[in-house]
Amino acid sequence: MNRTEVNGPPGRRFGKVLLAAATAIATAVLSVGAAVLVAAPAQAALPTVVSLTFDDGNADQLTAANTMNLLGMKGTFFIPSGFINAPGYLTQADLTTLKNAGHEIGGHTVTHPDLTTLPADEATRQICNDRVNLANWGFTTTSFAYPFAAENPAVQALVASCGYNSARGLGDISTKFGCNGCPFAETIPPANPMVTQAPDEVESTWTLADLQGIVTKAESVGGWVQFTFHHISATSTDPLNIKPALFLQFATWLKLRPLTTSIKTVQQVIGGAAKPLVSGPPVPPQGTGNLVKNPGLETLAGTVPQCWQAGGYGTNTAAFTTVTPGHSGTRAEKLVVSGYANGDAKLLPSLDLGGCSPTATVGHSYQLSAWYTSTANTQFVLYYRTGLGSWAYWTSSPWFPASTTYQKAMWTTPALPAGASGVSFGLNLFSNGTLVTDDYEMYDAASIPVPPPPAPGTNLVQNAGLETPSGATPQCWQGAGFGTNTAAFSTVTGAEAHSGTAAEKLAITAYTNGDAKLLSTLDSGACSPAAIAGNTYSLRAWYKSTAVTQFAVYYRDSGGVWQLWTYGPWLAASPTYTQASFTTTALPAGATAISFGLSLFNVGTLTTDDYAMYNTVGAPPL
Repeated sequence: MNRTEVNGPPGRRFGKVLLAAATAIATAVLSVGAAVLVAAPAQAALPTVVSLTFDDGNADQLTAANTMNLLGMKGTFFIPSGFINAPGYLTQADLTTLKNAGHEIGGHTVTHPDLTTLPADEATRQICNDRVNLANWGFTTTSFAYPFAAENPAVQALVASCGYNSARGLGDISTKFGCNGCPFAETIPPANPMVTQAPDEVESTWTLADLQGIVTKAESVGGWVQFTFHHISATSTDPLNIKPALFLQFATWLKLRPLTTSIKTVQQVIGGAAKPLVSGPPVPPQGTGNLVKNPGLETLAGTVPQCWQAGGYGTNTAAFTTVTPGHSGTRAEKLVVSGYANGDAKLLPSLDLGGCSPTATVGHSYQLSAWYTSTANTQFVLYYRTGLGSWAYWTSSPWFPASTTYQKAMWTTPALPAGASGVSFGLNLFSNGTLVTDDYEMYDAASIPVPPPPAPGTNLVQNAGLETPSGATPQCWQGAGFGTNTAAFSTVTGAEAHSGTAAEKLAITAYTNGDAKLLSTLDSGACSPAAIAGNTYSLRAWYKSTAVTQFAVYYRDSGGVWQLWTYGPWLAASPTYTQASFTTTALPAGATAISFGLSLFNVGTLTTDDYAMYNTVGAPPL
């Protein structure tokens, strides 16, 4: 099964063939030729055709092309057009150079999805539009290769309807690595040109003898063998890589086979005229309501939520699993990152042509949200789709704090850039840790009605009495602080509460500097109290404490980042509940929300309950 290495190293470009390269070829011909003379078969070989094919458009495949050019061989390069010109991949100029050297350019979908998991319209777009993209660049394509070798009768029919003459599978020709009892070669012509049989893809563990053995077995029966290569690099650690020296040895050995064995492109074997181009169905226009497909992750495609995919980059180890129950329904997705050095990992709506990824409109902003639990900070990472079907990184949101219970992350994007036609987004991990996500939403910000301002005298604090639990801190609240001190938060009940059944106790047992406090969650709107720039607010809480305390106040700015705003005056220690109050100055321009709490900045205990925040216009008396 073929894979895409998103961040593969760039390959060498075509240029003059250096004397050293020519010398290496000559040396290989002599050494391999001598081995061939010794190992020549005693009986005449049957007519056999070998095709050298290359998947995914990796830039380091130019190394193999240079070798084939020197030996007078032609290969077939199966290209996902959405990857071309991206770092680590071939450019349009490279494809033109390959074509001019006599190599075949084939289709491999636009963005390399598993076609069997897609709705029919999206699969058709992936297959047909890849061929159209390549034609618009000047390439005539008649041969196709299934990404991941994933196909079924419905997908085969789509490939034929898009105008391809053949499509390559994998893993149905016998090798020492598998498919025992399978034939040694495909027939010419193939019994089913829409699934031509081929050995497993070439991997880094393969030796020259392994490659040679596949050919000699095919020669014993006659027929067609298609080799599938991904990376040709001296440094790549990808399992689907062989070193340039091994490819040179194998290609040189092939050059010296009997005349009954020839090297041809896939098109040369299949033949047939190029059929008219067919475009896939248009991308559906932006809908209304929640634009995310399968937002609750309830529908699976195998073990992965349908319309979702794993993403990430850099050096880290990411593991995705479906867990039950979810925030709602029966499923959520768990991501565990270990061995972190750099980069990130995340679950994203499929980076496709519109069958799964939300369609979006240039110039519009979008409100994103998802429920999560996490052992580390997380943030939204966003990508947008261009008209061609390729995807580009767009932007990231502010960080959301770790939480042991489900919290709602919410953020509104800037305006979608010109040329974009779709959006994909997800919460990521950029450190070691565990992240569980569920219930994603994406709404066009223009379609969200602005709620009326709360009535005068409305307490703006969520879970003000701390009655709804959520781990070590109540729902919509978080522990916070800075400096060098040892702080512990716990929920106390019964007579310890000012009202209701619960209050929150903070204990500092060792103190050097800084503070600790309970704050309404520093989020993007689900918990933090909304506020209006220019207005003033009355902050209140009931407390008892063994040390002095004060209000610490923060605001969320126009970019979604939380800023320290101000402090209230000191409040004396009290062995019984006392109401603390503080009226803020005017909220700074651009601010959209407030978070506040009473702090401890010494060794001691502080118990708080019944928080309130009122706009001073219409605030009830203390």
